[in-house]
Amino acid sequence: MERVSPSRLSDFKQCPQLFKFRSIDRLAEPATVYQARGTTAHLALQRLYGHDAEARTPERLFDLFREAWTEVRTEEYPDMFETVEEERAWGIESMELLANYFSVEDPQEISPVDCELDLLEEVNSVQVRGILDRIDQDENGDLIVTDYKTGKAPPQRYALPAFFALKIYALLTRKHFGRAPVQLRLLYLNGPTLYSLDVDDQQLDAMERQVKALWDAIQRAEERQSYPPRQSKLCDWCSFQSICPAFGGTGEPTADMQRRPDRAPAA
Repeated sequence: MERVSPSRLSDFKQCPQLFKFRSIDRLAEPATVYQARGTTAHLALQRLYGHDAEARTPERLFDLFREAWTEVRTEEYPDMFETVEEERAWGIESMELLANYFSVEDPQEISPVDCELDLLEEVNSVQVRGILDRIDQDENGDLIVTDYKTGKAPPQRYALPAFFALKIYALLTRKHFGRAPVQLRLLYLNGPTLYSLDVDDQQLDAMERQVKALWDAIQRAEERQSYPPRQSKLCDWCSFQSICPAFGGTGEPTADMQRRPDRAPAA
């Protein structure tokens, strides 16, 4: 591997075997209605900020969601729904979730520095690529990174681990803009719930060291071809239990398993 994303670093930290299935074997995972909702909602929210402030209304966001779903459904989720009624019910539920966004913040009062910013930066000799949902600048000129989530927020006492990937986004922001963000925000539409975390250079320096340590561990795993599973409660939601050594599998993909296509490298 020549580069890594915050999500894949998180995978390795959670379970090296999961990392292998996703990043080395590149195994496809079954698409879910929640994944489809997240993809479509992110695209709609990105496009909302492409409109003038006064046009950023709930009705416009709903229209953008419909347009985005029309674009992605055929290629990415062709067999998601068996009936029109199921698809309609999913769409109504999705737009009810989007309506929650306006109870958390007013998009007419926000002027983002950028949305869906695709960054590829070297972090402590590691090439890291990440896509930031939104970067804002407050009245003091300080940067704030916001990440949208369409799932349900964890209880507050368990929220800190959810900031792991966002701290890596903060490292990319510091590299790209030459200054660190002062705050990270996780905005869960299902609730809605907003968690925020103040950060500084000292915290990000520690995260930079952690990124390097994880990368070195990934390199050692590749050299040894050893990706030991690490069991946890998250195993209940894993798509690869049937082949995982922790559950009696061989750790190797079966012939009927599909692989994700290679993507073109980022510019």
